[in-house]
Amino acid sequence: MYKSSINPMPVFFDRYIRLVEEDHLIHALQKHQADFDSFTEKLQQLDDKTYAPGKWTVRDILQHIIDNERIQSYRALRFARKDTTSLPGYDEHSFGQQAAANRRSLEDLLEEFKTVRESSMRLFGSFSEEMLRQKGICFNVEISVLGIGFVIAGHPVHHIRIIEERYLPLLAT
Repeated sequence: MYKSSINPMPVFFDRYIRLVEEDHLIHALQKHQADFDSFTEKLQQLDDKTYAPGKWTVRDILQHIIDNERIQSYRALRFARKDTTSLPGYDEHSFGQQAAANRRSLEDLLEEFKTVRESSMRLFGSFSEEMLRQKGICFNVEISVLGIGFVIAGHPVHHIRIIEERYLPLLAT
């Protein structure tokens, strides 16, 4: 299914969905995983640099993307299986503090991201159209399984843009 099939567009989550071009969900997931691969060398050069005190390093960001993708996939699975439980949000800052991403290598995190993304593609590829249209309440917002899939595709795009805008200029100094 395609992004244009998301109805209604979920408030809050739309900020990530709108970053993905009109495409089939699985193709969007494949493309946006490859975006990280395209600038691995620059990410390595950034190492532990941050653009301001208290901000995440690129390894923290990558761990956040991995954690978020796992959480979103879990939500999608529950809704696809017609679970009507309203699912809560999560504290990304607490997750980030507890993850200790900076003790891991960038290569390890990138490999984990590929593994998690492959798992997400297999999960969403297993869903029927009916399952993709199932909706649930997440973080007090109604969202479809398809919508969650496009959140997964768009969330890394959001963070890539932040890296490009705020972190990559640090390499010029």
